[in-house]
Amino acid sequence: MRALLMGFALLATAACGPRQVEVGTGAQTQAEVLLAVRNNFSQPVSVYVVQGGNPMFVKLVAANAQETVPVRGVAAGSNVTLRATLADGSRTVEKSGVTLNGTYSWTIP
Repeated sequence: MRALLMGFALLATAACGPRQVEVGTGAQTQAEVLLAVRNNFSQPVSVYVVQGGNPMFVKLVAANAQETVPVRGVAAGSNVTLRATLADGSRTVEKSGVTLNGTYSWTIP
């Protein structure tokens, strides 16, 4: 009986001991395409990539600034429309028929 209790005690100790666990957020994916936006307006613009009629917000680019941003969720070689809307909503600029590969440069306006 004593041996049986000792066996259970050893088993319980091993079961409750430390375990090696790896914690992660999943595979990190690198953006395949980048969008280099030059905003020549005197106010910020919201930049969108429109694919299949669905606009996807990319970035708010400051007035008279240039930013290069990754375009996630859009595969390289995709044909899209680029859209920029002034912060006050008074004007929208679009460029259709754009094929995104590598880094695409877009100057607004």
